[in-house]
Amino acid sequence: MESGAGKHWTEEEVKALLSVWSEKNIRKQLHGTLRNKGIFIYIAKRLQELGVCRDWKQCRAKYKNLKYEYRTVKYAHNSGDVTKSMKFFHDLDAILRYEPVTQLAAEENGRCSATETQLNTSPTTDSTQ
Repeated sequence: MESGAGKHWTEEEVKALLSVWSEKNIRKQLHGTLRNKGIFIYIAKRLQELGVCRDWKQCRAKYKNLKYEYRTVKYAHNSGDVTKSMKFFHDLDAILRYEPVTQLAAEENGRCSATETQLNTSPTTDSTQ
């Protein structure tokens, strides 16, 4: 099995990755975890069950690339440039828009602390997945 970015992902493989990534427990584990090799080993095993033979490094690389491309398109849209697009934007938007965002909150003594908030959350979304 090749590792890294050497082998092109088919549309079906990307859809399988997105289906595993969209699971609530996977999203929770991926958010805020810097050392996430174990999560991607699990994702690779789940993909094998779905007929996708990718190793954990390939899964992590594709995850990072999709996330980067999504954020680039999202930033462009928020800036008024609607010409930028990507194939799985709406799928990724459904997955990533509920990711907690770390914001700095000013404390009384003048220091800042990180607080987590969720944007665009609705109670029906989490219960459907």
